Amino acid sequence: MKKFLIACLLVTILSTSVNADVWRWVDAEGRTHFVDTDTAIYTWTDEFGKHHYSDTPDHEDAVSVVLFWHAPGSVKDLGKDSETEDGYAYPGETNEDRAKREAAEAYYCKRATEIYESYINAPQLYRTSEDGEREYLSKKDAAKAIAETRARKDELCG
Repeated sequence: MKKFLIACLLVTILSTSVNADVWRWVDAEGRTHFVDTDTAIYTWTDEFGKHHYSDTPDHEDAVSVVLFWHAPGSVKDLGKDSETEDGYAYPGETNEDRAKREAAEAYYCKRATEIYESYINAPQLYRTSEDGEREYLSKKDAAKAIAETRARKDELCG
């Protein structure tokens, strides 16, 4: 019995260390966070505009944040460069590199959001043919274009 318990303990330890992954998520202020688990994280904004985060949906307006797989290992494996005074950077990334990356990410997210919203608010979508004429999209093609644009926006905005 004792050997069986030791074997179970070893299997548990080995399986958790083999399957360790780092997940990232972005908070309401745009800061990137890294966590060692893909357990759900919930967020909501109170009546004063303060953002709250929890591992349980403690509020009726709580929604789950989107976790993105980042790397195998643990947050400790990301190295000393991963934590800065106001958030996280990618391994080996300087604060200047991080600022440039985050500015680019914010720009592309904003631009994709503008395009998506223009598609949603357009009375009818069209594409321009090679001879410069407008070709109006069918409802099916317009819905497909909107879905593709939303997927791209979601990808860029994390």
